[in-house]
Amino acid sequence: MDLTSDQDNVMERQGSCLLLRCDSQNSLDESSQKQLPRSGGKDKPPYRNYHHTQRAFDAMNLLRKQRLLCDVILVADTVEIPAHKMVLAACSPYFYAMFTSFEESKQDRIVLQEVDHQALQILVEYVYTSEVQVTEDNVQVLLPAANLLQLTDVRDACCEFLQMQLHPTNCLGIRAFADLHGCLELLAHAEAYIEQHFIEVVECEEFLSLSPQQVSRLICSDRLTVPSEEQVFECVIAWVQNDLETRHKHLASLMEHVRLPLTSKEYLVQRVEKEPLLKADLQCKDYIIEALKYHLLQGDNKTTFHTPRTKPRQPVGLPKVLLVVGGQAPKAIRSVECYDFKEEKWYQVAEMPTRRCRAGLAVLHGKVYAVGGFNGSLRVKTVDVYDAALDQWSTCDHMEARRSTLGVAVLGNCIYAVGGFDGSTGLNTAEMFDPATQKWRPIAPMSTRRSSVGVGVLYGLLYAVSAVFLLVEF
Repeated sequence: MDLTSDQDNVMERQGSCLLLRCDSQNSLDESSQKQLPRSGGKDKPPYRNYHHTQRAFDAMNLLRKQRLLCDVILVADTVEIPAHKMVLAACSPYFYAMFTSFEESKQDRIVLQEVDHQALQILVEYVYTSEVQVTEDNVQVLLPAANLLQLTDVRDACCEFLQMQLHPTNCLGIRAFADLHGCLELLAHAEAYIEQHFIEVVECEEFLSLSPQQVSRLICSDRLTVPSEEQVFECVIAWVQNDLETRHKHLASLMEHVRLPLTSKEYLVQRVEKEPLLKADLQCKDYIIEALKYHLLQGDNKTTFHTPRTKPRQPVGLPKVLLVVGGQAPKAIRSVECYDFKEEKWYQVAEMPTRRCRAGLAVLHGKVYAVGGFNGSLRVKTVDVYDAALDQWSTCDHMEARRSTLGVAVLGNCIYAVGGFDGSTGLNTAEMFDPATQKWRPIAPMSTRRSSVGVGVLYGLLYAVSAVFLLVEF
């Protein structure tokens, strides 16, 4: 079939093919029609310009700056900010409701009460650009304004900024700020920070300016991280003495939350009982008597004596570390290493006063106890205590029996040393260390001699599990 140069080609879509029809003398002849396969077909996605939205907002922002096509002026502190209702309503539920359901929809000039003009300018800029720079200078006005205008992304950015700024000198203020504006996640982070850095926080001026209710709420927490209850007592006394005339009446209500029974007997007698502020308050005297009574109790009587002030604090969320204490290399050694799980690094910390391997380890009131063991020559009864806050070891009262490969556990704020090997035979004896008296005393023996014994605590009971029943250890 001949085709001339001036013949018109007509293309028709038919099914998934392109139909090429040639005009000729026999244009209706089926044989003159050719089908060509079409690439893509219906499966080809529509064209999308991913820069379109950004360019459109850039253009609208330029129009705003040039005051073109603006249909509303926002006013804050006499500062006027032109904008487009459509853009504001699209990005803020607050403005959407204002411009669709309230009388402001018919107004072209709207005064926003109690909104900082600097914050409003930043937020309008954010609506058009999706960018905001949160700083120390603007965060305190930006967060409330973002909260009001329901720009939750900006509010969250402010909360994240404040969270990064938490420090013992400002955490109480940030906590109050978060509480005031209903920023629950920031509030939780601030409270956790305060509890974990309690010792540093109470040394700052912010603590002394707290209300009685705020101090009470802080010191009643079970999650306070304190080396000992003495620090809680001292901060209460310091807070009262900072304004003695108006605060002395709150002393008893605050002392209710100080766990005096958990302080040492020496501190209780030499410091607490002699504090003039407590001597003048009958309720405070009752708390001292309760603490002294607790210290006089022994064994089971002490573990069954329960008041809100005998419950140990239980900090949570602390950075976790692993201590490797002593050991053999190839003889007994003094070295101690610490693995920081957050940094994923090992560190050398203070060495023990004596060489020790095959010892029992326990943690009580934030301190690590290395109990008994083998020094390379003899099985020992000595006990070394590590204070991580000071990176120092000290010694405490020794056990009554020499023990290596013993089992050690904590129950009822006391340390239990169970079984072990004394150099000649496996042991069925056990003893208990009371940190209040700083003394070891024997308890009921086991029915079986156990060396290399595993010890655990479950539902208030001490379990000695398995063991090697040895008469001689090589």
